[in-house]
Order: sequence, then C-alpha cells, then structure tokens
Amino acid sequence: MTSHLPTRATRVLLADDQALLRATFRILIDSTPDMTVVAEAADGKEAVDLTRAHHPDVVLMDIRMPGTDGLAATAAICADPDLSGTRVLILTTFENDEYVARALRAGASGFLGKDVSAEGLLTGIHTVAAGESLLSPTATRTLITRFLTTPEPDGRLAPPERVSALTGREREVMALAAHGRSNAEIAEMLVVSPLTVRSHVQRAMTKLNARDRAQLVVIAYQSGLVRPTPPDGAATP
Repeated sequence: MTSHLPTRATRVLLADDQALLRATFRILIDSTPDMTVVAEAADGKEAVDLTRAHHPDVVLMDIRMPGTDGLAATAAICADPDLSGTRVLILTTFENDEYVARALRAGASGFLGKDVSAEGLLTGIHTVAAGESLLSPTATRTLITRFLTTPEPDGRLAPPERVSALTGREREVMALAAHGRSNAEIAEMLVVSPLTVRSHVQRAMTKLNARDRAQLVVIAYQSGLVRPTPPDGAATP
C-alpha cells in the first residue's frame, strides 16, 4: 500500500517571553511526528530575526512581549516578500483583544487563546500551515465590530474595483466567508461541494493577492463588499 506521509515536517518558531510556556509548547510540538520547533524567541525583534534565518512554516506569536511586541513583529514578517511562505498564528489571552485585530490586519493568519488544548494547538498549526485562516465565527464577528468598521487612515485598503474583478459566485463565497462561515457551511448554503467552495476562495485570494483566508475577510469589509452590522444590543447611530 502506498504511503501518504508528508514530505517534511511543519517547521514552527515559538515567540513568547514566557520560557515555561515555550518549553511546554516545544515538548508538545516536537512529540508530534509531522512537526518540529526550529527556534524560540523571547521578544519580537528576536522573532523577526530568527524567522528570517530559519524561514519556518508557522510562527506561534505572543503579542505582549518586552521591547518589540508581537504586533510589530507580525507586521515585519508579513510585509517581507522573502517570508511569503511563513504564516503567523497569534497567541492571546482574550479572543476580543484589539491587538489581535491589528495583527490580523497586518497579515496574521489567525489566533489561539493561551488556554488552548493540546489538540487545538496542533490543529491550529496544521490549519494555518495549509494556507487556511483560524478565525471562528464568534471571533470574526468580534474583529469586524472592533476594527473593520473603522479602518486606520494609513491602512492598506482594497479599492472596490479590485473586488469587482471577481465573478459573482466568487464575491458571494467571499462575502459568506467574511461572515465567518466555514467552507462546509458555505457549500451547504449554496448547494455545491466544499471542494467547489475552496476553489472559489482560492481564486478570489489569487485575484486579490491575499495571503490567506484571513486577509480575504479583511478585504471583504474594507472594500465595502460586505457591510458590518452592529453587535447585539448596540445602538445604531
């Protein structure tokens, strides 16, 4: 029988100022056959330097670190064309942390809570390494209401004409993704296969030069393709 083992292990860089947490994550990741930790960083500057040296598949990035924080480090990594193959997965204490939203704007592929289970951590690393985003529907709604409704003046917005280059079905799928729907949910709603949905998502990402699904969500709101709704109980102006 033919084996379908991966050609190489997913290479992970750990960036966190807590040595005990790094050690715990290293033990877990290194004990997984298809993953390996290539380096550890205690602050953002070290994370950027080591990412440029090792070109990991995934950087597990804490936000609150001394000196250069994880937000600045994420922006530097995601803006470096030589690191286009590296995905940043944010670690945070609170799912609605505004810094997480800013990190996603900078190009991060998603986030995990620091209380994540072992299985959740490994699944999250696999997910972003495969080019998917790690955004739960609840987290997506939170991020939308906190920052996508008010883009920063110097933010890199996607002009509406870029989105108009998409087909009608690609825009439809992109809009549903922006509402936090999974491929399976979108497939059920549109009565198509999940593979077809994935193809539409991939084509939209290619046309819009989006790194991954997380950036596709950002572009959907910043370009006006999708309009945010106020959070439950909030008063509309």
